[in-house]
Amino acid sequence: MKVTYYGQSCVEFDFDGTSVLLDPFISYNELAKDIKIEDINPDFIFLSHCHQDHVADLSVIQQNSGATVAAIVETAAWVRKQGIPGDKVIEYNFGGTLDLPFGRVKMVYALHTSSTPEGDYAGVPVGYVFFVGGKKIYFAGDTGLTVEMKLLEDLQLDWAFLPIGGYYTMDVDDAIKAAHFVNCTNIVGIHYNTFPPIAIDTDEAVAKFKSSGLNLHLLGIGSELVL
Repeated sequence: MKVTYYGQSCVEFDFDGTSVLLDPFISYNELAKDIKIEDINPDFIFLSHCHQDHVADLSVIQQNSGATVAAIVETAAWVRKQGIPGDKVIEYNFGGTLDLPFGRVKMVYALHTSSTPEGDYAGVPVGYVFFVGGKKIYFAGDTGLTVEMKLLEDLQLDWAFLPIGGYYTMDVDDAIKAAHFVNCTNIVGIHYNTFPPIAIDTDEAVAKFKSSGLNLHLLGIGSELVL
């Protein structure tokens, strides 16, 4: 079981041979210019919300791969409008858990906003908890710090993917609080350094997490981490 980081909040999980991609934003990211999206062929794509920097490459990757796309109801409606067949779209909502061939995926709360690239209503943002092969992985998506995260503390999470760039989401200090809220020590940072407003001092971030008893992993674009 491993994860590949493609920049911003785009990650691809390899769940023992099943590929699950989240928030595809690659070809529009200057930092990810060496990544070829035609080489990415997921079985499933999950969207945390519908902002451009999370869905820009959805259509191309889905068309190339035939992946099934999962999202909250209103974002799923936008997905279907992109010409993606209805039988390749899964819509669900808070409290729902999908039982899929690779494991279970529960939709959880995120504190942010959401609209389509065209500026239309797209429901609300979400996070996901993946239950796969005995491991529990939290993908927070775009979110500010929120007390609802405490509802996850008894899950005994193995990994948490948290935004750390600030400005649009949690910053490093709030992400440290979030890690304690969800009771997880192994953190992968997302949503940082892509644009000037979310640039961070990565060495300082790692040091801050370490001083709080947490392990912050900052992956190079295209690099992998065994989970």
